[in-house]
Amino acid sequence: MSLAWVILIASGMLEAVWATALGASQGFRRLWPSVVFVISLALSMAGLAVAMLEIPVGTAYAVWVGIGAVLTAAWALVTRRERATVVKVCLLVGLIACVVGLKAVS
Repeated sequence: MSLAWVILIASGMLEAVWATALGASQGFRRLWPSVVFVISLALSMAGLAVAMLEIPVGTAYAVWVGIGAVLTAAWALVTRRERATVVKVCLLVGLIACVVGLKAVS
C-alpha cells in the first residue's frame, strides 16, 4: 500500500472526527468540540489534497467520504446516539465493501 493510500485512509478517519465534533459543538457554542472540528477538518482536507496528487480525484474522494461516513455512523451506533438495525449495519458493511473494491481496482 502506497503512502498516498495511508494518508487517504487517515484523512477519512479524520473526517469522522470532524463530523462527530461538529455535532458535539452544538452549532459552535461549545469551545473544545469546535476546536477539535477546526483542527481535524484542516488535517483531513490537507491529507485528501496530498493523496489526490497520486490517487485519481474520483476514487480518492469516494474512499474518503466512504471511510468518514462509515466511521461516523458506526460511532453513533456504538455510543447509542442512533439505534442499530440490521438494515443499517448491512448498508454500512456494503459501504465498506465499496471502499475496499475501489482500492482493489485502483
